[in-house]
Amino acid sequence: MTNDTVLNEATRADVAPVLQMTGVDKRFPGVHALKQVDFRLLPGEVHTLMGQNGAGKSTLINVLTGVFVPDSGEIVLDGQPVRFNSPKQAEACGVRTLYQEVNLCPNLSVAENIYAGRQPMRNGKIDWAAMRDGAQDALARLNIGLDVSKALDYYPIAIQQMVAIARALSVDARVLILDEPTSSLDEDEVARLFAVLRQLKQSRIAILFVTHFLEQTYAISDRITVMRNGERVGEYLARDLSPAQLVAKMVGHEGVGERLEQTAAELAERLDERDAAAHGAAAPFVEMRGVGKRGQMQPVDIDIRRGEILGLAGLLGSGRTETARLLFGVDRADAGDVAFNGQAVKLRSPHDAVAQGIGFCPEDRKREGIVADLSIRENIVLALQAKLGWRRFIRRKRQRAIADDYIRRLGIKASDAEQPIGLLSGGNQQKVLLARWLATEPQLLILDEPTRGIDVAAKFEIMDQMLALCAKGLGILFISSEVSEVTRMSHRVAVLRDRNKIAELSGREATDENIYRLISGASE
Repeated sequence: MTNDTVLNEATRADVAPVLQMTGVDKRFPGVHALKQVDFRLLPGEVHTLMGQNGAGKSTLINVLTGVFVPDSGEIVLDGQPVRFNSPKQAEACGVRTLYQEVNLCPNLSVAENIYAGRQPMRNGKIDWAAMRDGAQDALARLNIGLDVSKALDYYPIAIQQMVAIARALSVDARVLILDEPTSSLDEDEVARLFAVLRQLKQSRIAILFVTHFLEQTYAISDRITVMRNGERVGEYLARDLSPAQLVAKMVGHEGVGERLEQTAAELAERLDERDAAAHGAAAPFVEMRGVGKRGQMQPVDIDIRRGEILGLAGLLGSGRTETARLLFGVDRADAGDVAFNGQAVKLRSPHDAVAQGIGFCPEDRKREGIVADLSIRENIVLALQAKLGWRRFIRRKRQRAIADDYIRRLGIKASDAEQPIGLLSGGNQQKVLLARWLATEPQLLILDEPTRGIDVAAKFEIMDQMLALCAKGLGILFISSEVSEVTRMSHRVAVLRDRNKIAELSGREATDENIYRLISGASE
């Protein structure tokens, strides 16, 4: 059966859904997360769920997988009403989920991960040979051959994603849910994943795909459901919905797709209007000379000037995040020197970096950024309080004033400053992290993947804030896996490969094409 046949079958009106939700409603304190939502998954198709952060996508997935029990509504699986009270119940019924962070055990072998909790037994003992053979068979379904006896963390994240898919398929998954599975993958790895998904469609598996990348949406989707403010806006065949229409439905304003394109052009124009000659003549206020760490980062030279954005471009593992961590003192360099405002400094810890006026929004905002159980107010004042020291305690009234000010200035969508940050969407969490460091009045702000996992509109809001901060003299070190984002936003771009800085581009030289050529080594 060809992919076209599967798609044609899936789009026929008489095809029964594998899974269907009708009138599903879910409330949390102060938030109506799902409002009478209808949703369906058909066999043999990739159905993409789209919406801004806070639209209800994560809540819908959590209801489908038994993390949350709906307040009302019905879920039907293979024609039978179901009610999942836990993820284990959902998995037992063939509903499997792959999250953005691979939810496996990196210290166990590939085979042990695939068979975790259901190891084949023989004479009261684990049958290791049968488990290895079964794991290899499961991976062979995905056209993947590897040593299943090696620990999972021996392999890159893309292979770990494939192992997670193999585990799901080995227990006869009927529904496969992929929540931002490509956020840590490069283009080749995404292409490989999509090839696997197209193969799975031929097995009539229903695939629910969640992403913020418009290009990926149209590369893999048969059907798109758009959500906004907890409601389903509509369900569409991907071929019948243009990207501009999709963005308009996500945001809720006709013509917003064109407006976002115009905003991108405006951002680029504002960068072009900046006096490049002045930037070139100005002395850098941050200088890294031969800074490196054995086994982690080769010695690197980087200069950052006031009022400019220096972008770091490169593939995963090229040294982008490693450079940021060395500059912020998260990892201690064993070579090189750093000067700040012309004076040599020692950055042996984040505390040293904060004292020098450096702020850092890390790549993994959930594990290294936000404190999910604390309020927005507490998260915003955290770095400022640490900078002042606990003997100079910021009184609650002052904390609230600071938080309210940044909620207003950055357009953070929340009920109030006392709302737990863990209840916010990804884009709004990112804005809170930005507010945390702006409250310290930094001279340099390191932004590592600030737009990852947030919707299109929120991306442009973050970018606009970056340019506004530069106009006030703030220096920014900007890291993004999206090369077009780096070239659009940066005054200069340092290109990294294999944990080395291999080039620096500015002006008209800083194009996507030139950067990809350098990354691939084609220009050598």
